[in-house]
Order: sequence, then C-alpha cells, then structure tokens
Amino acid sequence: MDCVLIATDADWLFDEVDAALADDNRAVYRVRAGRMVLPAVQELNPDLVILDLQIGNLGGVATSLALRQEQDMGRLPEQRIIMLLDRQADVFMAQMARADGWLVKPVNSVRLRRAANAVLAGEGHFEGMLEATS
Repeated sequence: MDCVLIATDADWLFDEVDAALADDNRAVYRVRAGRMVLPAVQELNPDLVILDLQIGNLGGVATSLALRQEQDMGRLPEQRIIMLLDRQADVFMAQMARADGWLVKPVNSVRLRRAANAVLAGEGHFEGMLEATS
C-alpha cells in the first residue's frame, strides 16, 4: 500500500488531499507541524510527502530542506516532495527547497492526483515554473 504524508495545519487542505489521494491502495497520514515531519517520515517511510508552505513555526521550505539534508547525509531514504504554495511568486522558494513538484493553492482533486502520480513516477510536476537561468 502506498503511503502519503501531508503536513498542514489547515483542516480544509487535509480534507482535499485525503479525498483526492486516499483509496484502497493508498493511505494518507497527517501531521500538523513541520517539526513533526521528520519523525513521521522515519516512522512511516512514505512514498510521497506533501508540505503546505505555511505549517506553524517550521514551514514547508525549512521542512523540505531538513528532509533533503537528512537524505544527503544518508540518514533518510530518498523522499518525493510536493509543496503546496500560497501564490505563484512562491515558486522560487519551492525550487530552492528542492521540491520534486509543486501546486499553487487552491488545489483540486484532479490537479492533486496528476501531481502525485507524476512525482511518484519520478517525473516531477511544476506549476508556474520559472525560466532557467545560466
């Protein structure tokens, strides 16, 4: 069974993700604070981590960077991360946080499933991608 972990303190956002992604083959788990993500990842070993940009006192960017640091140090297996952004201008932060994909809120079930499937397949999913610079 696939496992998705979402970090958000917004009940409506959890409800949207759960409705879009949970089924007989995929369970959705939730934490309400960024500081709870690493222990939950260590316990659940999720196939996908979804981070809300604003998660209490440790937001999605810092949480994503913390996961990547643990991964880079060999203390955590590779994680697939989607960030849920508040606005188009937040794309730069998602790139710097090394997310595998992102969506700009508000989200809907079709976009969530498309993004999750793409990221789980290793393809990435980027709404509003910035132009590459050299």
